[in-house]
Amino acid sequence: MAEIGVLGGSGFYSFLSGARPVEVETPFGPPSELPLVGVVGGREVAFIPRHGADHRFAPHRVNYRANLWALRSLGVRQVLGPCAVGSLRAELTPGTIVVPDQYVDRTWGREHTVYDGSGAAAEATPVVHVSVADPYCAAGRAAVIAAGNEVVADGTMVVINGPRFSTRAESRWHAAQGWSVVGMTGAPEASIARELAVCYTSIAVVTDHDAGVVTGEGVTQEEVFAVFGRSIERLRGLLTEVVARLPKADEDCACRHALDGTAGEDLW
Repeated sequence: MAEIGVLGGSGFYSFLSGARPVEVETPFGPPSELPLVGVVGGREVAFIPRHGADHRFAPHRVNYRANLWALRSLGVRQVLGPCAVGSLRAELTPGTIVVPDQYVDRTWGREHTVYDGSGAAAEATPVVHVSVADPYCAAGRAAVIAAGNEVVADGTMVVINGPRFSTRAESRWHAAQGWSVVGMTGAPEASIARELAVCYTSIAVVTDHDAGVVTGEGVTQEEVFAVFGRSIERLRGLLTEVVARLPKADEDCACRHALDGTAGEDLW
């Protein structure tokens, strides 16, 4: 069992030392990898690299439902979701860490809910509508902001389907809306966590300026992986500090009441 979950992003395929893999089944098939459970600062943490340990799952192919269901079934109530993002603002330079407070979902073709009656749970999944007006956990965001040096404490992440990057026109459009960063994995990850009454906090690592923000040839996969790779040790340190600051499992949080009054209230 674990109380905190971490979903690793591009280039972030390991976090725990001396961890043990845990077999887990979900109604939606296997997670990207078996969760690895270990101890960080005296707290049980489960880690799954969302793209797989060998980065075999493109953003639109990640089984977000299985990953989060697997963590929830292990007892996880707080999830940290580090991810690589492009910047839509000139002042958000590569290496900057942003803690978004909102997202805009522009993905399509993904499975966006655990309550659609699909998979092995077809007869057991009721119709459930949850609020994601404030999609990220306030307590989780506060822990990251308190732990991080020079993190940007708010911003909107627009999530595109990928795996391609944005055109210059799309990038300028996203920037003109006032959005801060662009990524490919933030949705439906955050909303599925809310459907499971799990606290979710995004930690967005800027790897590049998006194509329409500054002049140049546009972003490349090599550039993204290189910058994210240089940020890994800083990210590890931040996550270790955040884990220590996150609320305990028995502390109340609005996220954990997401299913109150719904047909999913007794699911767990």
